[in-house]
Order: sequence, then C-alpha cells, then structure tokens
Amino acid sequence: MRSLTKLPPEREAALSGLYAAATGAARRRTLAGFALVAVLAVLAGLVAEVRPLTFAENIGKFTAYLAQILPPVGLDHPVADLRAWYWGLPGWLALLSETLLMAYLGTLLGGIAGFVLSFVASANLVRSRLLRLLTKRGLEVCRTVPDIVFALIFVIAFGLGPMVGVLAIAIHTTGALGKLFSEVVENIDMRPVEGLSAAGATWVQTVRFAVLPQVLSNFASYGLLRFEINVRGAAVLGFVGAGGIGQEFLGAIRNFYYADVSAILVLIILTVFCIDLATEQLRHRLIGPEDPR
Repeated sequence: MRSLTKLPPEREAALSGLYAAATGAARRRTLAGFALVAVLAVLAGLVAEVRPLTFAENIGKFTAYLAQILPPVGLDHPVADLRAWYWGLPGWLALLSETLLMAYLGTLLGGIAGFVLSFVASANLVRSRLLRLLTKRGLEVCRTVPDIVFALIFVIAFGLGPMVGVLAIAIHTTGALGKLFSEVVENIDMRPVEGLSAAGATWVQTVRFAVLPQVLSNFASYGLLRFEINVRGAAVLGFVGAGGIGQEFLGAIRNFYYADVSAILVLIILTVFCIDLATEQLRHRLIGPEDPR
C-alpha cells in the first residue's frame, strides 16, 4: 500500500487558506440566507398583525371550545350516548353524499376541461405563441380566483344549491389541473411526436398516439389528488350556500350546537381519511410505488 505524499509546507498552507476561504464564504452565504428569511418572517408577521402575546392570552378560549364540543360519550352508557351524539346521522349522510357528488362532478368537468386545454398550453405541441399565451392566462384566472369566490358569484346568479358548488369546483379545477397537465406534457419524450409528424399524422393523431401513452398515468394521479382536495373544498363551499354538509356544519356552529359540531366534524374527517387511503392505493396501482433508495 502506497503512503501518501506530503505536500510542501508552502503548498499545504496555500491550499488550507483556499479551503478556509471557500468554507467561510459558504458559511456567510448560509447565515445571510437565514438572516434574510428571519427578517422577511418578522416583516410578514407585522403586516399580518401576528401578535404572539394575544395568541398566548386567548389560547384558553380555543381549548375551552374544544372541551365544549367533545362528544357526550361516557363509559356508563356508551351505546346510548353514541346514538344521542349521532341523532342526525341519516340526514348528515345524505348531505355528505351530496358533498361527495359535488366534488366528483366538479373534478370530472374540470379535469376534462384541463385535459383538453393542457395540450393547447404546451410549448412543445403548439407553435402559436398567442394561442398558448391566451390559454395559459385563462388557466391562471381559473386557479387564481378562489373557488369560494366563484361560489359566491354563482349564488348571486343562480341561487342556493349544489349546482353552485359544482360550477365553482369545476372552474378552479380546470385551472389547477390544466397547469399540472401541461407541465407533464412539456416534459415528454419528443421522438414519438416527431416520428408521427414526419409520417404525416394530424395534430390530434399525434396527441392520441404519441403523447397520451406517456402522460396518462400522471394525469390520472393528479386527477385523483385533485379529487381529494375538492372533497375538502366542497365541504367549505357549503358555508356560502352551495349545499352539502358544510351548510349544516355552519348552522351547528352558529347555533352553538356543540355536540353536532363535533359529530359532523368527525364524520367529515373520517370520510376524508377513507378517500385519501382509497386514492393512494389507486395512484400506486397506476404509477407504482417509489423504488427504495
């Protein structure tokens, strides 16, 4: 085994100086980055009127409210208490199913629109810069405006009801999925596209046979993820009169029906848990689990 050759003292000192300078510069950049983040956090807190002392003084009210909405289920009569707690279960399940259908239909309509527009917004498939620009700006408008704002506008136009929630979710989903889908399309392998184009295929045929096979699994994965998000969003849209379980939940909060608040909240959480688990399994079947490193 060869022994390491020792550098001359002057060469070793020069390299040590260069290393110390490089590490010192990196350390200063890191500290400057942390300092910048801290300053921005303080400024954001001041602008947002974040008051830690006020939060600490009033945290007791929050915990007291949580104690009030605890379910009235004891050890003496757990079955009877559970029945009393979920006295409105049939009606709540009907409203919850309405919320799920709102999320499903809104996701489906928004997914179809985002699917179509994503190909038009992709720079590697559409040469017209103006067409891409208009499509991307339209998608930005759809996803920038919160779905609850769309719901408020539609409530004024069409009145109360689940249709309002479906329209609001569909528009917001169009913008969100359109952007995600277009980014997937822009990262495909272009060799199949070039081959079909050279063979005389139309634009639609090229998308169908060269693009879709590469992106369909990712599209399905993003669509399932969006459905999870929309289920939670559909529950909130009920607050503005879009129907579903959210409207009943808001009524329980306003009327101080503490047991109903906790019962409906637990019902929504369990539903979201089940949907998350189911869609996770579907995504793994579509794209496969990640390889362990």
